[in-house]
Amino acid sequence: MALRSTKYDRQLRIWGEHGQSALERAHICVLNCGPTGSEALKNLVLGGIGSFTVVDASKVCASDLGNNYFVDWDSLGQSKAKTVSAFLHELNDAVDAKFVEESPEALLESNPAFFSQFTLVIATQMQENSLLKLDEICRQQNVMLIIARSYGLAGLLRISVEEHDVIESKPDNKVEDLRLHNPWPELQRYADEFDIDTTDNVIHKHIPFAVLLIKITQDWKRAHNGKLPANVRELKVNFLTITARRRVEEDEDNYTEALKSAYVVLFPPEISTELHAILEDKLTEVNASSPDFWVMVAALKQYIAKEGQGEPPLDGAIPDMHSFTDYYIKLQKIYQARAEADVTAMVGHVSCILKQIGRDSSSITRTTIKHFCKNTRHLRVLRCKTLRDEFSSKAGPELQRFLANEESSHPALYVLLRAVDHFAATYNRYPGAFDGELEEDVSRLKAIAVSILNDMGGGGAALPEDLISEVCRFGAGEIHTVASIVGGIASQEAIKLLTRQFTPVQGTFVYNAMSATSLVLNL
Repeated sequence: MALRSTKYDRQLRIWGEHGQSALERAHICVLNCGPTGSEALKNLVLGGIGSFTVVDASKVCASDLGNNYFVDWDSLGQSKAKTVSAFLHELNDAVDAKFVEESPEALLESNPAFFSQFTLVIATQMQENSLLKLDEICRQQNVMLIIARSYGLAGLLRISVEEHDVIESKPDNKVEDLRLHNPWPELQRYADEFDIDTTDNVIHKHIPFAVLLIKITQDWKRAHNGKLPANVRELKVNFLTITARRRVEEDEDNYTEALKSAYVVLFPPEISTELHAILEDKLTEVNASSPDFWVMVAALKQYIAKEGQGEPPLDGAIPDMHSFTDYYIKLQKIYQARAEADVTAMVGHVSCILKQIGRDSSSITRTTIKHFCKNTRHLRVLRCKTLRDEFSSKAGPELQRFLANEESSHPALYVLLRAVDHFAATYNRYPGAFDGELEEDVSRLKAIAVSILNDMGGGGAALPEDLISEVCRFGAGEIHTVASIVGGIASQEAIKLLTRQFTPVQGTFVYNAMSATSLVLNL
């Protein structure tokens, strides 16, 4: 255990033991092990996934030596899948490495059940017609899919899952849930123990800011018919009230903290639109086959309506405060006790629901429910269109709006990356493969791209001529610098999916290396 903790120390601090365990249970399949696939897999191997399988029928050739760090001169003419697997395994011998010397396209046709053994598939450098088949197979077998592609100086990434539930979304701007606007009895009794006008300056400067805000808010309510500050102007007056109690001759950091956090009294965290949508989702009508996530959401809905009185469970965490240690520890225990009481209430609701749907009432553990309660305000549910739906949908107004933005080339790149696959299907090669046909290929690619644009409902929108020419000049090259970025993002999204932490990319991520910019398109 000590070795594991040392080896994965930094990442354990980010996603914890449970996140690392999820990675170690994962079996990843990477289709095609050029630089994009190799870079994606490298990061996952270093992260400590359980095992990986590389599927690639090609041999190592001279061009591979210029863009793939996981082949060398000695491997020329040998199996690329075998070579890349061996080099990757050297990075972390705790990860099981396998390879299949067969093309992904052939495997899709001959053995679609092959993919059912994996947790997640990363499909790199595959054409549209093959991706459509792969997407259908992965959805049928409940396997997560990430599509990653680098094409010259452009890149694309898309996640395809029927549904992905995230408990630990870990938002960047988390508002502390302190309930200072409406303290429960135990918290109120603790605040009542303090005299914030004490003549003892040492005590005065060590009263936790949470207590200061509760007491000062009470004074405000008494002076305003039991109402909180109604607007920003009144909040500023409340700020002056806080400042007036500060003793200028003392260095009172607790009052500085109170001023910084006074807004949480007037603007306490509310149920977000995302959480509200989850609570109203049709899947809250649970049955015996419902995932544990939706059983807990159904219980959460009951809790909010009953014990919570419109609020989700308290997470029990409080920020650091300038205070005597014993003051702070007692306050911390009050919040933790309330959080535990909320968990107990949630456990009761979950048990009742499980009984009602004919499942073991203890099949969802208290530990799982506690983890859920701690993160209820930031639950997320991701649902992706199938590739077939995306490619056949009419995204006219939205697409035209994107294309009308002259500062962004990403929508046009999205259309052109689809067009190069149609070009390859028609001419059995990518545009720009032969210098002598470059000008003719530009005209051909433009015609195909305009046709795709019309099919998507974006007729009338113009594609930049210089961008069409540039895509032809790419000649389907897989440049390592671009591949490393696209592969790196693919591995990042894979970790999000596997650990069920953070919010994955929702839409199609398009990267333009010419301008070093990116955009997520929702079409």
